[in-house]
Amino acid sequence: RWALCLCLCAALLPRPARGLTDRLYCGRRVCYEVLGVNRQASKAEIARAYRQLARQYHPDRYRGEPAGGEGSGAQAAHEKFLLIAAAYETLKDEETRKDYDYMLDHPEEYYRHYYHYYSRRLAPKVDVTIVILVTVCAISVFQFFSWWSSYNEAINYLASVPKYRIQATEIARQQGLLNKTKEKGKNRRSKEEIREEEEEIIKDIIKNKIDIKGGYQKPKIYDILLFQIILAPFYWCKYIVWYCWWIYCFTIKGQEYGVEEKLYIIRRYMKMSQSQFDSLEDHQKETFLERQLWIRENYEVYKREQEEELKKKMAMDPRWKRYRRWMKNEGPGRLTFIDD
Repeated sequence: RWALCLCLCAALLPRPARGLTDRLYCGRRVCYEVLGVNRQASKAEIARAYRQLARQYHPDRYRGEPAGGEGSGAQAAHEKFLLIAAAYETLKDEETRKDYDYMLDHPEEYYRHYYHYYSRRLAPKVDVTIVILVTVCAISVFQFFSWWSSYNEAINYLASVPKYRIQATEIARQQGLLNKTKEKGKNRRSKEEIREEEEEIIKDIIKNKIDIKGGYQKPKIYDILLFQIILAPFYWCKYIVWYCWWIYCFTIKGQEYGVEEKLYIIRRYMKMSQSQFDSLEDHQKETFLERQLWIRENYEVYKREQEEELKKKMAMDPRWKRYRRWMKNEGPGRLTFIDD
């Protein structure tokens, strides 16, 4: 009975098969024996043995001729050559050779050998750091040119608005940029060229005189992803220093808030980014300060007032009236033959 139990346990345990399987390294053959070297062989000896065997068993040398004791024909030579190549790929790398030697010495760790073998074979050939760096650079370049495109679209739009175009034209005339004498002779340009030059002058004045904020503002090199990642440690240190200063001045010492600090608290209550808050008009910010919205209770009152005002606007909007009428009479879940 004890012998039967031992046999069953032996049958249930994974069979190491001396650490050699058909799907790992050289299969059932020992890689050292395939190349005809011992386990203490150096890299030079392994490379020399591989070159000799590769020349001997290369399939191109056996076009229909016997493959020297390892079978017959080019097929046997091809299989032998693949086995030699697999043995060399296993033993030429120090890390792979170390894993293979460990498998020979510890055949019972069956699943560990599978993990190390396939983790190395399926590992990416290119360094992940390089892939991440190239991806970040590509995204940064796309960001920069996309922002420049949006900025140019905003300038072109402002140049087409009569209000800004007239002002820019008057400034250009005052600066003498449009009052040039007519050109004569060979230097004379066409009307189209003069019109294009005047258009560029007007756009340059708009760029200098109008501070565009928000999503269409002039792009800066430090705003792209690459520089944001590089400068992230600096920003974190700057934020920690600023936060400690805030706690010390306004929590410990109890100082009164300045204008910048009040606007910062208001922006946090409104859950707006810095660019969104900067895009607001100056009179709006003055209204925030007059109503003391940095105080939480005052901001809650202001927020309720804005919500009520929005509801009134929506109630008076004809489109919302039609929508509510449609939801009441028909709704999205009803069948109707009305085409409208």
